[in-house]
Amino acid sequence: MMMSKQLIGWMTLVVCWAVTCSTSSWAQSSIHISGRVTDIAGVGLPGATVIPMNFNRGAVLTDAQGRYHLELPPENRWVVRYSFVGYEAVENLFDGLQDGDSLVKNIRLRAGVALGTSEVVAEGERTSPIQRINPKIANRIPSPRGTIEDALLQAPVNFTSELSSAYNVRGGSFDENLVYVNDIQVYRPFLVRAGQQEGLSFPNPDMVESIEFSAGGFESKYGDKMSSVLDIQYRKPRENRTRMTASLLGLNLQQDAVAENWTFNTGFRYRNNAYVLGSLDEGGEYQPRYVDLQSFVTWDPDGFGPWEVEWLGMFGANDYRFIPQTRQTEVGNINEALRLTIYFDGAEETKFRTGFGSMAINRTTESTRLRFIASAFRTSEQESYDVLGAYLLDELDRDLGSDELGEALVNRGVGAFLNHARNALDAEVLSAAIKGSSSIAADQFFLEYGLKGQQERIHDRLSEWEYVDSAGFSTPHPLDAVGYSGPANRPFQTIELNDVVRADNDVNSTRIQGYFQGTWRHQQKNGALWKTHLGYRGHWWSFNDQYVGGPRGHISLVPAGSDTSKTSTVWKLSGGVYWQPPFYREMRGLTGIINPEIEAQKAVHAVLGLDRQLEMRGRPFRMVAELYYKDLTSLIPYEVENVRQRYYATNNANGYATGLDFMLNGEFIEGIQSWLRMSVMSTAEDLVDDQYQEYYNSDGALIVPGFTLNDVAVDSTEIQPGFIPRPTDQRFNLSLLFQDEMPGNDAYKVLLSMYFGTGLPFGPPSFERYLDVLRTPFYRRVDIGFSRELFTKEDNGDAGKTGFVALEVFNLLGIRNTINHTWIEDINGRMYAIPNYLTDRRINLKVGIQF
Repeated sequence: MMMSKQLIGWMTLVVCWAVTCSTSSWAQSSIHISGRVTDIAGVGLPGATVIPMNFNRGAVLTDAQGRYHLELPPENRWVVRYSFVGYEAVENLFDGLQDGDSLVKNIRLRAGVALGTSEVVAEGERTSPIQRINPKIANRIPSPRGTIEDALLQAPVNFTSELSSAYNVRGGSFDENLVYVNDIQVYRPFLVRAGQQEGLSFPNPDMVESIEFSAGGFESKYGDKMSSVLDIQYRKPRENRTRMTASLLGLNLQQDAVAENWTFNTGFRYRNNAYVLGSLDEGGEYQPRYVDLQSFVTWDPDGFGPWEVEWLGMFGANDYRFIPQTRQTEVGNINEALRLTIYFDGAEETKFRTGFGSMAINRTTESTRLRFIASAFRTSEQESYDVLGAYLLDELDRDLGSDELGEALVNRGVGAFLNHARNALDAEVLSAAIKGSSSIAADQFFLEYGLKGQQERIHDRLSEWEYVDSAGFSTPHPLDAVGYSGPANRPFQTIELNDVVRADNDVNSTRIQGYFQGTWRHQQKNGALWKTHLGYRGHWWSFNDQYVGGPRGHISLVPAGSDTSKTSTVWKLSGGVYWQPPFYREMRGLTGIINPEIEAQKAVHAVLGLDRQLEMRGRPFRMVAELYYKDLTSLIPYEVENVRQRYYATNNANGYATGLDFMLNGEFIEGIQSWLRMSVMSTAEDLVDDQYQEYYNSDGALIVPGFTLNDVAVDSTEIQPGFIPRPTDQRFNLSLLFQDEMPGNDAYKVLLSMYFGTGLPFGPPSFERYLDVLRTPFYRRVDIGFSRELFTKEDNGDAGKTGFVALEVFNLLGIRNTINHTWIEDINGRMYAIPNYLTDRRINLKVGIQF
């Protein structure tokens, strides 16, 4: 505990010094630019964004009459960007400025089309390791998910299931990704084991204002995970607006409201995926119902003054019930074709109840910002199932000339299984934080800092097991006489269960996290611009009294002669030390027992990037390429079952991840944005204690347990498996998000999303990681959506009303992708990996209206 007291004192001194600096003023000369931002009719636009380019202070918002005021350092040339949601952005050049100048500039913005509008990328975004993602396109992407994660097709993100919002980034698991909403970390359900159970992810796409994403090398202000950060900010409404979207999969309602000094952003979501789940091989009665209600409220007590209060509340209820009946899956090839038929009895039911609330108090001045945040997260989860299955494994007739081609020819095995679970988890996370930033020395230096305390309480009750009888009968095993206390002349036998998990865990722990970081901007006489960032982050956890921390930083160069409005190049180098102290899932082992000596995992990032803005055929494009390497130590190995990750709960592995990401976005079709991404990657780990012995008989033949147990071993060899692929080792990925519209009638649009990924490692259910070297088939998916805009000028519609009707085709090519495997044993002891397929082709009708 001595370390914790020293850490608290050190962090307190740092924050006190930073707050003192932030409330001080620096005497400096300046240039003043003021005016109004209005529409074409001269009506003021309250809350319009005014951004001085190449300026760290950030955006200025107009007041209720559309007025703004900028105070800028004395430079000869400034470019200011004016933007407002639903309007075309305008950039204005102020040249020949001198110290002390005061200018008045009024700007009129013209209404524009949100979808497909090209966006100029500010220098501040391009020189940082953060990628800005367009959130407006999220609700137009044809996808069974229907979550904000659909928009991540614009980023270097890998998906393995269209039913889950989980994603992998550069060899990391989903548990290695940070997700923030309004600066507060959010979580997904702990007990979820299959994508169809997962329901709705936390962020509501209709409420989002901005999305920022980093696949590595991110700044110290973001938390302690090893792979990526997704930073989402909810919208502060500027006008009253209602939006409704309905489809065969559910209903979304969203309301923006503005009152005097108050804003309300409220969203309701209902989702039912039974229509999509009906295309799975497991036939039965699917009853998935997901409900979510959120509200983001702001109060400005002094009317565009320095103080502002925010509230964010959320309640979610995910209910999943499934009564299986039959399953029939055919696998194999021309040499061996098999059919697995299973008859079910029983049911599966999961219930997730999630509540979240937060309050933030902001104080913003010309050069400083302070933010106090308090939040509470609570989840109550229940999982129960008793599923009895009786199966037949048949070999099919593959004779092309046979009248019974494709029919069962020979029975390979019969058997039964029983899966049982009664699991319940209650978790509560309370946190309080202070964050601040200051612009210093004529905005050549930008300081950010923060301190956070977090309390976690988790109660987990686990009881699950599996019984498999794969030979048509069960052979009990006699107990050792020492373990039997009954009569000596009475035989005693027991039936062994498989994969037994029983535990009753209580975890109460405290975390203290802190960071500070600074950004320097320096422009050389030849025009080259350097931007340097350096920070440090520390994390202490009471569960194991471990303190971890390290530096993070990045540096960028805009070479001399670059014109950021047309063609320019930015070189970037970022990296640092990224620790990941365990959360509950990593602490719990395969048997459900918590390891009290668990420690933080560690990753060292190095990312070299090129960001080029260019024109091709007179159209704007942006090309981004990043080469990266991650050195991984103290890893906690895990197995993947559908979307559930089962950890070994020991820090017994080291590894690496390396690869190249290439992204291109721009106007493949004039005036319409599209995105293309390609990635190559390799990630592997070496378990330090996974060596095993191979035994040989007198003939030199390998003795395989279970087949030749009567052989006598006369020799043995110790095998060191070495590096094996991590479960997320997807070597190549390609994604495309393409938009188009009908020539001469832009009310008709089409959006195509395509994803291709090579196979993932898997192995038999023995929990021996060195055996997980098989590969699943490629993941290939194409979804397409055709839409027609409503209430256009050609339809003589109301200018304040918009809408669309869309016809979506999920899995256009009808490719059955594999999510995992069911392992079946025949009467000879041979194991077969029967694939579990994802969804088939489905057609969805979607209608949206906004007024």
